[in-house]
Amino acid sequence: MRDTATFAAGCFWGIEAAFRRVKGVSGAAAGYAGGSSEDPTYKSVCAGNTGHAEAVQVEYDTTQVSYDALLDVFFSSHDPTSRTRQTADPGYQYRSAIFFHSPQQKAAALAFKEKHAARSGKHVVTEITPASRFYRAEDYHQQYLQKHNRA
Repeated sequence: MRDTATFAAGCFWGIEAAFRRVKGVSGAAAGYAGGSSEDPTYKSVCAGNTGHAEAVQVEYDTTQVSYDALLDVFFSSHDPTSRTRQTADPGYQYRSAIFFHSPQQKAAALAFKEKHAARSGKHVVTEITPASRFYRAEDYHQQYLQKHNRA
């Protein structure tokens, strides 16, 4: 069975590459989620004018990989204790967020976030909000690390 998951974890290049390596993931697209304006561009998102986060939308086969396994990749691929910065990238567009597509994803994300916080002993600031429209990023952002031999 196919399902969709959407995550924001800083710059979308690295998290997209991480999800593409997961068995059962049939696709991962870099894009923008969680904002208020229509048709955001990389320039407008980076300028902070849209409220969007750089995000990755993952298509996966639930018979091969669980949503919890995707959550594990998500939490291990970035710093979920940092509200508006990931590595060298500052700004709200680089926030940690999970955009859930179903009540089951919401429950799993909340439970995983709590478990991660207890395990790490740190306050996890990852936002967990309903998925809204996902805007695919410009083509040059898709599989960026692979195209540049960095993945």
